[in-house]
Amino acid sequence: MSVMMYRDALRRALYEEMKADPRVFVLGEDVGAYGGAYAVTKGLSAEFGTERVRDTPMSEAMIVGAAVGAAMVGGRPVAEIMYVDFITLAMDQIVNQAAKIHYMFGGQIKVPCVIRTQQGTGRGAGAQHSQSLESWFIHTPGLKVVAPATPADAYGLLRASIQDDNPVIFLEHKGLYAVKDEVPDEPYVTPIGVADVKREGSDVTLITYSRMLHVALDAAKQLAEQNVSVEVIDLRSLLPLDMDTVLRSVAKTRRAVVLHEAVLTGGLGGELSARINEALFSELLAPVQRVTAPDVPLPANVTLEKYLVPNAEQVKKAIEKTLESKQKVH
Repeated sequence: MSVMMYRDALRRALYEEMKADPRVFVLGEDVGAYGGAYAVTKGLSAEFGTERVRDTPMSEAMIVGAAVGAAMVGGRPVAEIMYVDFITLAMDQIVNQAAKIHYMFGGQIKVPCVIRTQQGTGRGAGAQHSQSLESWFIHTPGLKVVAPATPADAYGLLRASIQDDNPVIFLEHKGLYAVKDEVPDEPYVTPIGVADVKREGSDVTLITYSRMLHVALDAAKQLAEQNVSVEVIDLRSLLPLDMDTVLRSVAKTRRAVVLHEAVLTGGLGGELSARINEALFSELLAPVQRVTAPDVPLPANVTLEKYLVPNAEQVKKAIEKTLESKQKVH
């Protein structure tokens, strides 16, 4: 095992895939000599040259359009969009083209491209640079969507995404780039569509992904001191969803809380709550609780931003509410 930062694990994955497959190339704003807005592509241009690490004009539509076209003719592009908020400028290329081409051409053409982008809060970047927009993409058949929370999963999922023959939206979090953790030294791939039980428990299932995993683990640790056993599931993959792991856990604990940084309305928490209720309604001891950001634009003021982001205290209160429901039932 080596201890490395999230951004370094991503860079290692890119390097290894580019070394192994000459069809893999990187494109985006400032990905070359500058090394990317968050230093993920630092040094790759010097290693592989400007043909395979391409700086582009400031046009998200062009970046994704070029990636989709290159993928259709045999390339395996990794496109970087500096902020997920800017991906709005490439929605036609993603939703109407990349996601549909394989189907519309009867399986004759594949679109093996990865669109790396970062989202989330933590820097007071304001309403146009801090959103969590994963729900826009999980609503689109034909895409895959992943959101790793740890350096080890960032490495393994990026390799899996590059090797996948489908378009993958790869969501990083700006608050995770400097997070350090162990990453196995030997090359590996983390399968897309497989959740991970990051902490086992018996009283309640806490389901989350991306940076909120660390909030969930903090809350679980605090509750353990009160003899509350929380099972924490990191979804890792948002489309496809690993409902088998989720339902297996909730069937055991009979209580569930969903945590995400995106706003409440239309968020993944609603989908998870519906699927849990559809499968296990008669077995649940309490309604599924959701802990999310409120339905408001994010402010640039760091203090106000922090107030809107879900925290461990809110998670603990939601879990305590599910535990109280048992007393009411009985």
